Amino acid sequence: MARSLSVNLSWLRGHPSRPAQFDSNERTLISPLELRSPAKRAAYWLVFGTLVALTMTTLFPIYWMYSGALKDTGELIRMPPTLVPTEAHWENYLKAWDNLNYTRYFANTLILAFGALVIQLVVSTSAAFSLSKLKPAGGKVVLFLFLSTLMVPSMAYLIPAYLTVVSLPIANIPLIDTWWGVWLPGAASAFNIFVLKSFFDEIPQDLIDAANIDGAGAVRILTQIMIPLSRPVLAVVSIFTLIGAWKDFFWPFLVLSKVELQPIMVALWRLSARMQEPMNLIIAGLAIASTPPIILFLIFQKQIIRGITLTGLKG
Repeated sequence: MARSLSVNLSWLRGHPSRPAQFDSNERTLISPLELRSPAKRAAYWLVFGTLVALTMTTLFPIYWMYSGALKDTGELIRMPPTLVPTEAHWENYLKAWDNLNYTRYFANTLILAFGALVIQLVVSTSAAFSLSKLKPAGGKVVLFLFLSTLMVPSMAYLIPAYLTVVSLPIANIPLIDTWWGVWLPGAASAFNIFVLKSFFDEIPQDLIDAANIDGAGAVRILTQIMIPLSRPVLAVVSIFTLIGAWKDFFWPFLVLSKVELQPIMVALWRLSARMQEPMNLIIAGLAIASTPPIILFLIFQKQIIRGITLTGLKG
């Protein structure tokens, strides 16, 4: 029976005369029949136009940043401002890279971002697996405490977190001006744990029971069953973690006072506050710093959408 079903599905996918409704590229929330109604067609284009307008308000600051990086200082402060540079100074990007010592700060940002990614994935994946499949005593209470931290403004626990890294409790180890001072406070991300646990809950318990019968332990189940099945949501969590660590400013600004350890965002603020470089080079530096997250999202946008969709499935 399974073989017959497989053959029929294969024939349906390859048959040239299959019905159009099987083509996933033609599926929409509003059918062509509904769009024949003038009222629904007007509502459709109204919503579409509103979304386009809102998108433009989001994209315009990005355009202003990249175009401003191509202007000279005089044109940058000209009033009224120019939307298109009268003369594109592409050398501003090279000058910004050299003058702002971007090689060092770019390397620091990469270390901070990928270190945060590794630590958060290890902690969040282990915690989510324990809460979802191991069912520890008091697991619901622990999950509630995790989620309650999402309701607290980050500024509320800024001072306790800072005092913690000044002198790590019990060990009395100072973490100021170290990578660990940036990594550890964000290791247990409540958002990542919640997203991963929601996904793990949808993985059939039968797979876990079968692995237990075969003698697999918790670590083997996590590494050989749960993680391979969770690649879409892990991609989402990874991208959000990388982008969040890349653009983080305030916490590295507090913890890292040594110039040789500071990431891009802190270095740009320090240079712009002291007016050590022209404003067009500072904007060029911001454009360079903004490019990697944008490229990362454009490359993995399908995985992000797929992971968010799969995380929301029930049943």
